[in-house]
Amino acid sequence: MRILAIETSCDETAIAIVECSGNETSARFTVLGNALLSQVEIHKEYGGVVPMLAKREHQKNLPHILDKAIAEANVPLQDIDAIAVTAGPGLEPALWVGINFAKALALVWNKPLVAVNHMEGHLLASLSEKIGEQLSISNLQFPILALLISGGHTELVLMKKWLEYELVGQTRDDAVGEAFDKVARMLGLPYPGGLEISRLAEEVRSLGFVNPSSDEGFTKPFILPRPMIDSGTCDFSFAGLKTAVLYLLKKIPDISEKEKQHIAHEFENAVADVLWKKTALALEQTSAQTLVIGGGVSANTHIRRVFKNSVDIRYPQVTLRIPTASLTTDNAVMIAIAGYYHASRKEFVTDIVANGNLSLAQH
Repeated sequence: MRILAIETSCDETAIAIVECSGNETSARFTVLGNALLSQVEIHKEYGGVVPMLAKREHQKNLPHILDKAIAEANVPLQDIDAIAVTAGPGLEPALWVGINFAKALALVWNKPLVAVNHMEGHLLASLSEKIGEQLSISNLQFPILALLISGGHTELVLMKKWLEYELVGQTRDDAVGEAFDKVARMLGLPYPGGLEISRLAEEVRSLGFVNPSSDEGFTKPFILPRPMIDSGTCDFSFAGLKTAVLYLLKKIPDISEKEKQHIAHEFENAVADVLWKKTALALEQTSAQTLVIGGGVSANTHIRRVFKNSVDIRYPQVTLRIPTASLTTDNAVMIAIAGYYHASRKEFVTDIVANGNLSLAQH
């Protein structure tokens, strides 16, 4: 089955054509065409994504992205079996552009339409492994626990049966990616903030420093809280951590670059500590045999390192799957993968409504 997938949930305009085969037990995916255009440079001056600006850019770029994907795939339109598109969650003005474009293509080409949950795309694509030129989803041990971390989401989702999801824990306030971006702005770092905080933190680690010491000109180390880390629940909170950084910075009116590095380092450590502690609790409670991390923040070097080392030491019986870098950010390949599973079940739709708050799982 060949799926043409469209992703416009935020500030990436993406279309992919993916050849899919197999079943839920073992599936293979070959990316025939993959075109993506990021709007990061456009939104950078605003310090975040402006929804109506994102909408305008999607409208302008989708036809060109489609031409590029089709040219790369070199597949006749009649050989496209279905069209998959992100229905939510995301920015509704941006989502509507992709949905309307997909509906128009489905009508003109007479192809069935599949509505895809953006977070399900992240989850399923993160389960894939690269084998040669293909992506493979196979040899999965259930239950599967997914930590989904992005600019808008922080949640732990359990999959006991294929495509059936249960919410184990979620953020009560800010998503982790949102906290990264807000703290980056406080530190005067450019957008996207998560990358800049990671860069500064890695610079500290490369020098072997754990905390600022007196010979570096600091009177005491920077220590930030780990909100809700001992709450006994799998829920998260990052608003307090963000506020703690704000209060800390008020005490340092003329902050140096070295101080920025160490605050970024401590902030990233705090985030990783909380994410791992909550995930470890969820592993205990659910007896999950597979752990997967998905979403844009899963690209963070330190978070990946903490999870890999911690799983190896504490849960050697658990299989950890972390996506390749290209599948961490928003992309259309993940929408094609999720779309394939629903198309295989004949879960086609005649109409789609954008839902910016679309949930993947419920408690």
